[in-house]
Amino acid sequence: MQSDFIFPVLNLPQSVQRVRRGKRGCDIHDPLRKKWVALTPEEWVRQNFISWLISAKGYKSALIANEVGIRLNGMIRRCDTIVYNQSLKPIAIVEYKAPNVEITQQVFDQIARYNMVLGANILIVSNGMKHYCCRFNGSNSYTFIPEVPDYDSVIAANQNS
Repeated sequence: MQSDFIFPVLNLPQSVQRVRRGKRGCDIHDPLRKKWVALTPEEWVRQNFISWLISAKGYKSALIANEVGIRLNGMIRRCDTIVYNQSLKPIAIVEYKAPNVEITQQVFDQIARYNMVLGANILIVSNGMKHYCCRFNGSNSYTFIPEVPDYDSVIAANQNS
């Protein structure tokens, strides 16, 4: 398929994505939202990252939501991805950036603001090339952890907090 968007090889296991040419360019199918969405560099990262969470880390697709609106300081903001436990309590938030976007302190500030509303224990930021993960320790304190934990570890950590 010819495209204006070049599909970069990400620092994730290769996954099969459904892509088509739409009326306004290329689209990618989001199986969580059950719809076709514009294929942007950030969306490419999101779909590949979610595929990895489900296939390699044991996350349950039924407990993951994309583009979730939250109210923060009286304004509606959109979280890229929220992972829930069986009781539908947020346990992890994921923020994506395009592969060419550097992950800076501002990105972590953004996800930390979202977490003031959601109260998840795990925060993940990825541009598809680099992935950062931290555990919320309470009192606005975070500890970086070396890798994205599997779903069962996130659930266990949530029960112990």
